[in-house]
Amino acid sequence: DKIKIVYRPTNGHISKATNSALDVATGEFIGLVDNDDILDKDALYEVVKALNSNKKLDMIYSDEDKIALNGKRALPFFKPDYSPDTLLSLNYICHFTVLRKKIVDEIGGFRSKYDGAQDYDLFLRFVEKTNNIHHISKILYHWRCSKTSTSLDYNNKSYTLVNGKLAIMDALKRRNIKADVLVREDIGRYIIDYKVLKEPKIS
Repeated sequence: DKIKIVYRPTNGHISKATNSALDVATGEFIGLVDNDDILDKDALYEVVKALNSNKKLDMIYSDEDKIALNGKRALPFFKPDYSPDTLLSLNYICHFTVLRKKIVDEIGGFRSKYDGAQDYDLFLRFVEKTNNIHHISKILYHWRCSKTSTSLDYNNKSYTLVNGKLAIMDALKRRNIKADVLVREDIGRYIIDYKVLKEPKIS
């Protein structure tokens, strides 16, 4: 009875589909997972535990690993606590992420022009609204690998890197930061080349 299913009349792809889900969500928080994600049995418990210890939290994310093609868990990713500079180099937050819905609604949800990097774009806008960000240093979700997924190779969906770069450029513009964004396609990362605005004396 608690599950709400939305059938869109047309394929809106990931951003519009997720926004349709947001339209019917009535909770104080939303949790982001993909169809190839598996939540750990303690995932929701750990989120509620964090919120009970600090009710001001707006964003909660966890560590992750992958489920390899042979079905075994592999490649654990132990993430740092919130790091603004690291977030401009890659979307290290990814999933499992829980966000305060009020802020998601305030910033306009997901934007279709960044499909493939829609979570990244959302996170970059979300963190501009709050500092109440919490990292649960436990693996709470498992990303199932497939040969056509970015879980194994970013080049499987090269447009994700292109749209990720656009999301960063948009964030830098909003923050009035002068810089160029370089893409390392071989490792799926970004390099921010900040512009020197003036040349102060070393002394």
